[in-house]
Amino acid sequence: MTKFYITALILCLFSELSIAQVYFPNKGTWEQKSPSELGMNSDKIAQAIQFAKTHESDANPNLKIAHYESGFGREPFGYPVGPMKTRGPATGLIIYKGYVVGQWGEPNRVDLTFSVAKSFLSTTAGLAVQEGLIADENDLVYPYMAPIYPYEPAKLMVNKSDHFFEEDVFELFDTEHNRTITWDHLLRQTSDWEGSLWGKPDWADRPSEGVAKKRARPQNAPGSVYEYNDTRVNVLALALLNIWRKPLPTVLKEKIMDPIGASDTWRWTGYENSFVIIDGQIIQSVSGGSHWGGGMMLSAWDQARFGYLTLRNGSWNGKQLIAPEWIKKSKTPTPANPSYGFMNYFLNEDLKQVPAAPKSAFLHIGAGTNMIYVDPENDLLIVARWIPNEDKAELVKMVLESLDK
Repeated sequence: MTKFYITALILCLFSELSIAQVYFPNKGTWEQKSPSELGMNSDKIAQAIQFAKTHESDANPNLKIAHYESGFGREPFGYPVGPMKTRGPATGLIIYKGYVVGQWGEPNRVDLTFSVAKSFLSTTAGLAVQEGLIADENDLVYPYMAPIYPYEPAKLMVNKSDHFFEEDVFELFDTEHNRTITWDHLLRQTSDWEGSLWGKPDWADRPSEGVAKKRARPQNAPGSVYEYNDTRVNVLALALLNIWRKPLPTVLKEKIMDPIGASDTWRWTGYENSFVIIDGQIIQSVSGGSHWGGGMMLSAWDQARFGYLTLRNGSWNGKQLIAPEWIKKSKTPTPANPSYGFMNYFLNEDLKQVPAAPKSAFLHIGAGTNMIYVDPENDLLIVARWIPNEDKAELVKMVLESLDK
C-alpha cells in the first residue's frame, strides 16, 4: 500500500512537472524565440513567410464586393444580412513548441474569419455537453427545443387582423424529417435539415446541381450524406442558443476566450434579422460563418490562442476547458466524409488537406482562406489569413521542412 502511494505521488509530481514545462502565453503577450533557438532552419522559415506574403488572395479586400464577385453573391437570396468589413493584408503566425517563431502582416488586426467560426460554434456544443445541457450528442434535437419567439419590431406597425392566421412563433424541428436529426448530425453537416432560417432557405446555399433539382430532390436520411450548408449551421447556432438561454458569445467569453487570455477586441455576431426573445431578453442568434455576413471577427493572435487550445487537447495552463473526449470526437472522421470531423475540424488522415503533414494534423478552415493548422505530432501551429486555398498546403510544407535537422 505504501509503494502504491509513493508511485501515485511520483506520477502526480511528474504530471505537474510536464504541465509546468509547457508554455502558455499570458493575456496581451506571447513569448517569441528565434527559429534557431528551437532547432529550426531560420532560412526556411524566412522563405515560408515570404511565400505567404507574396501569395495573398487576389479577391477584393472589400468583402462586400468580393461577396458579389464570388459564387456566394450569385446564389438565390445571396445578399448579405450581417456585418462585413474590408480585410487586411496576408497575415500569419508560426508557433513552435508554444513560442512564436515567425509572423507577417497585421496579426493585431481584427478581421472576419468566415467558417473558422464553425469551430467556435461546435465548441459551445461541447461545453453544453460538459454542463449537462445536452445529455449526449447522439440525442435527437427535437425534444430539447422550445418554440422560437422571433423579435420582429416591424410587426408592431401592422394590422393584427391581416395576420390573424400567422403563427407568432416557429419550430425548428417540426417536420417528420427534422425530428430525426441528432446533435451529431448537425455538428457533422449530415442532417439535411429542411426549411428556411433568417430568410435563407436550405436549398439556396450552394445549389451546384441547380435550384430546381435541389428543391425537387427527396431529403437524405440524416447521417447518410455530407453537405456543407450555412443555413443548417445557423440552425445549430439557434438550437444551442435555445438550450443555453443566453448569447453564445457570452458562453464563449466566459468558458473559453477569457481563460485563454484572448483580447477584448473579438466579436461574434449574427444577422440584422436573427434576434429572438428568450426569458424576456432580446438576444441575437449568431452565424457560424460569414457567408451572408456576420460571424467571428478576431485577430490572428486570438485565432492562434484558440488553435493552441485545441493543440493542447482542450487544456490551458493546467485547466481543462474543453473535455479531451470532445476534442477526440471533434477529430473523429464523419462516415459520410472522412476528411471532416465536427465542424470545422478538417482532418488530414487521407493526406488530402496537406500531403506533407502527419495524418494526425487537422485544420480549422474558413473562406479567404483563413486557416489554423494544428499539428500535435510536431507541436506546431500555423495561422494564415488571406492566402489562396490552393497555396495553404505548400505553406505548411515549407514550415515543416524547417524542422528537418
